[in-house]
Amino acid sequence: MRLLVRIQPRSSQQKLLPEGKGLKAWVNAPPVDGEANAALVLLISKSLGVAKSSVRIVRGETSRLKEVEVDGYETFDEVVQSLGDGQS
Repeated sequence: MRLLVRIQPRSSQQKLLPEGKGLKAWVNAPPVDGEANAALVLLISKSLGVAKSSVRIVRGETSRLKEVEVDGYETFDEVVQSLGDGQS
């Protein structure tokens, strides 16, 4: 499943929430040398209960708006439900 994710780097908190038809992510890492991207992959994998290898940034490596592919989910509703079941 591909998701649109808007990322907020250098945040004081780390969380992932639904926003419209995508997700909004707050990560502590700065947007330098791929640190925020790595933190985003880790946050999504932990929040959705999938392996890090199941999460890939397919577009927007240097942008705040990213397209992320997550294996193991078929619909956006499944993602939202999983986030509500024990999200960080």
